[in-house]
Amino acid sequence: MRVITYAEALRETICQEMRINEGVFILGEDIGKYGGAFGVTNGMLEEFGAERVRDTPISEDAISGCAVGAAVTGMRPILELQFSDFITCAIDNIVNQAAKLRYMFGGKGSVPLVVRLPSGGGAGLAAQHSQSLEAWMAHIPGLKVVQPSTPYDAKGLLKAAIDDNNPVLFYEHKLLYFKKGEVPEESYSIPLGKADIKKAGTDVTVVATGIMVRKALKAADLLENEGVSVEVIDPRTIVPLDEEAIINSVKKTGRLIVVHEAVKRGGIGGEIASIIAESEAFDYLDAPIVRLGGLAVPLPYNPDLEKKAIPQVDDIIKAVTSTLNFK
Repeated sequence: MRVITYAEALRETICQEMRINEGVFILGEDIGKYGGAFGVTNGMLEEFGAERVRDTPISEDAISGCAVGAAVTGMRPILELQFSDFITCAIDNIVNQAAKLRYMFGGKGSVPLVVRLPSGGGAGLAAQHSQSLEAWMAHIPGLKVVQPSTPYDAKGLLKAAIDDNNPVLFYEHKLLYFKKGEVPEESYSIPLGKADIKKAGTDVTVVATGIMVRKALKAADLLENEGVSVEVIDPRTIVPLDEEAIINSVKKTGRLIVVHEAVKRGGIGGEIASIIAESEAFDYLDAPIVRLGGLAVPLPYNPDLEKKAIPQVDDIIKAVTSTLNFK
């Protein structure tokens, strides 16, 4: 199978959908001639024209309102916010309008909107351009939240998001855009709400999201050399969440570590821990659940400080070792 980057997988999906459905279009800041802040929309203006690849003013409030209105009236817009942090400027349209309109109109309308959100730290972009706010959005009924970790998942999940009749927030970690993986050329869809076992194991379950999946897999490979078998689960979608896959894994291994880049306090790790505590898997636990997350600080510009604020491979290894040694 051919190998392409995460960014190329996203671009290919958008182009494939725009070719078969004239209602699909993309809008956002610098997505036309410039090709997007991270190059995802490169070349799309030349193929589809300015009507369907719409460069917008620098106003997330205005462009999110346009996107919600277009979705409600029958289009299938894809809104690229240049950085996921800027969702805070679009919050009213997304949280108070997009998330609630279908419910408030008794299901008579739909809001088929995808909001693409370049997220996360590690690139030295400092506190206002490096946040991971997916748990905040997962708290809002009516929104679906997707977080692909591989080029293969990015393509299939984006296809599913575009086809969905509900607003989907699609978090793309900035450091993943140039990571490569095997991706089929043909169009395919990965169901929202279906987790993936990235590595099977028997000693401990590590549930990781976004770029932390790569770090968890690296930790698992290093631990395997020491005879430790780590199962790495990627939920792929935070909402809906594949609770069954996580519960079944914990019942098998008896131990759970949840790792995400977002601040630990109030993160999705706490939700997953609660799900296990409230399920039959609780009786299978041989050690306390461990959560790894970002420190409760604005992400620093300094690369050494930034690294310390975000979970690293060594942190995952230490957590696994600690939970296995619990008496």
